[in-house]
Amino acid sequence: MSKHVEELKADKVSLESYLKKQDWLQPDEKLTGFEVPGEGNMNFTLRIKTHKRSFIIKQSRDYVEKYPQVAAPAERALREAAFYQLISGEDKLKKKTPQLFGVDHQNHVLFLEDLGNGVDYTFLYQQDQHLNDNELEEITAFAARLHQSINVNTTQEKLPNRKMRKLNHEHIFIFPYLEDNGLNLDDVLPGLQEVGESYKKDSLLKKEVEKLGQRYLKDGNMLLHGDYFPGSWLKTEDGIIIIDPEFCFFGEVEFEIGVMLAHLKMANQPEGMLEKALNIYKQISSIDEALCQKFMAIEILRRILGLAQLPLSSNLEERKALLEESRKILV
Repeated sequence: MSKHVEELKADKVSLESYLKKQDWLQPDEKLTGFEVPGEGNMNFTLRIKTHKRSFIIKQSRDYVEKYPQVAAPAERALREAAFYQLISGEDKLKKKTPQLFGVDHQNHVLFLEDLGNGVDYTFLYQQDQHLNDNELEEITAFAARLHQSINVNTTQEKLPNRKMRKLNHEHIFIFPYLEDNGLNLDDVLPGLQEVGESYKKDSLLKKEVEKLGQRYLKDGNMLLHGDYFPGSWLKTEDGIIIIDPEFCFFGEVEFEIGVMLAHLKMANQPEGMLEKALNIYKQISSIDEALCQKFMAIEILRRILGLAQLPLSSNLEERKALLEESRKILV
C-alpha cells in the first residue's frame, strides 16, 4: 500500500488507538474485543466490541484480502461509501442497507452498523435450499427501487467506479476465455477442464461476449449495486439487508438483473422463480428481457469456467447443460 495509508491490524492496542484518533469511540469507551464477521473475500473487516456496543470497520487495501497476490483498487471502500450516501435520502433503500457512521478517506476505512450474526444467502447453492416468495420479493424489489430512484434524472452525481469495473470486466468477459489462463477446472470438478476447452475455442461466442463486455464498460443511466448475488444478500433478524456495493456504478439494469437471475438458476431454484422475479421487477421498473437473458448467460459461463467459483452442488452433467443453454442464448 502507498506510504500515507495506515494498514490496520487485528491488534487490540493499535485498533483502539486508531479508533480514538478517528473519534469513532466515545471518550470513556474501551475496546473489549474483535472478531471477523462472516466469510468476506475482498476487504479487511472486523466486528469491534466495546463495553457499550459493537460495530463494523472495513478497510480496502490495494490487494484482495483473501488472495493477497491479486491486486485490487485500494479506494473501493470509498465507492461503497458513495453508494450509501447516494441512497441516504430514500427510506426504503436505506432501511435495507447497513448504516454508515463514518468514513476515513485517507485510509479507505468505513465505520458501519453491526448487523448481528446474519448469514449471507450462499447456502442457496446447496441442495434443496430455496428462497421463499417474500425473500424473492424483497431482493428483487430492492434492485428495482434502486434503479428507479437513483438515476441520471434524479441525481447529478456520477459514480463511474472505473477501476473496479475494469477488474470485474477482466474476470467476467476475458479470463474464462483465455486459452491458457492457468486455471485447472478439474481441480473444481473432474472433467470440467475438457468441457471448458470448447468455449475457449468458440470464436462466435467470444465475439458476443466481447460485445457485452463493451456494454458493461459503458456508462449507463441507473445506479447498480454491481455485484448482486447471494453473497451480497444478508439474512438478519430484521429481514434481508443488502451489503458490499463496492462494485457499484451507473450502468444498464439488465446487467444487474441478469446476474441475479443467473445465480437463482445456478442455485437450482424452483421452475418459474426467474419469471416471478422478472414480474416483480417489471411492476416497479422497466427492463429489456432479451438483454437481461444475455447477461444472465455471461454470468453463468464465467462462474462455471472462471476464477470466482461458487460452492455449487450441481454435477458435471448439470453444469454442462447450464453452459450449453448459455451458449445458445448468446449465439
